[in-house]
Amino acid sequence: MALSSMTGFARGQGVAGTYAWSWEIKSVNAKGLDLRFRLPAGWDAVEVPARTRVGEKLSRGTVYANLTVERQGIQPTVKVNEPVLAAVLSALKGLTGKVDAAPPSLDGILSLKGVIEVADEDESEVDHRAAEAAIVAGFDKALAELTSMRRTEGGTLGRLLSTRLDEIAQLTARAEAAPGRKPDAIRTKLAEQVATLLSASERFDAERLHQEAILLAAKADIREELDRLGSHVTQAKKLLADGGAIGRKLDFLAQELHRESNTLTAKANDLELTNIGLELKGVVEQFREQVQNLE
Repeated sequence: MALSSMTGFARGQGVAGTYAWSWEIKSVNAKGLDLRFRLPAGWDAVEVPARTRVGEKLSRGTVYANLTVERQGIQPTVKVNEPVLAAVLSALKGLTGKVDAAPPSLDGILSLKGVIEVADEDESEVDHRAAEAAIVAGFDKALAELTSMRRTEGGTLGRLLSTRLDEIAQLTARAEAAPGRKPDAIRTKLAEQVATLLSASERFDAERLHQEAILLAAKADIREELDRLGSHVTQAKKLLADGGAIGRKLDFLAQELHRESNTLTAKANDLELTNIGLELKGVVEQFREQVQNLE
């Protein structure tokens, strides 16, 4: 199954009868699936089927979907509001002889608020429903483009993540082969340090120092960290090969890789292992950042 990124963008538009519509959909990273629609008044009916389709296609990401709808080629109609006109004329008649002014003109009367009403042609329920169906179909097409873009980016991410895992495996092998990580080398170094302390003062208990040196040598061994790093890399590569919505699982493994690389660096007892540990931490951090974009 193909990998998918959580980022993408798509746009679609069309005409249904007198309605011109356009969709704009984008998605960004999120822990779960969060859908946010902006619809013009009167078009709420398209949201439910659109949400259903997103839930069927995507599992993670914040999805923003904006719809615009305009009516085209509609001739405006002009109507005289008879009740308002009658009220205006009655009021004017009542003022006759009371106000010293010129008689009202027709254009003056018609310019009064509410006397003339300009409106678009009444909507047809059948046409509106047909437009809703076309808009939902247009959303399906735009969503398919968004999904395609997310998969394209997912493929690129998969290759980058695979490269990072190869680098982690190579650094783990270098740490495995480093002479400084061998128990004998650790014990020898600690023995030298103990000898230096004993030569500096006779108050040190040689037997106690020897026991402490053995314990420190055991703690400095990075065998377990190397084994876990190898295991995590193997699991991560299998997930990438299987594909699908693996972002959460890879994120967990990235945290584990981060933990083991930190421990390895803390236990490093010579310059070579320290440098390998620092380099390993840098690659693991890159891996973690790239995993955040994966669905």
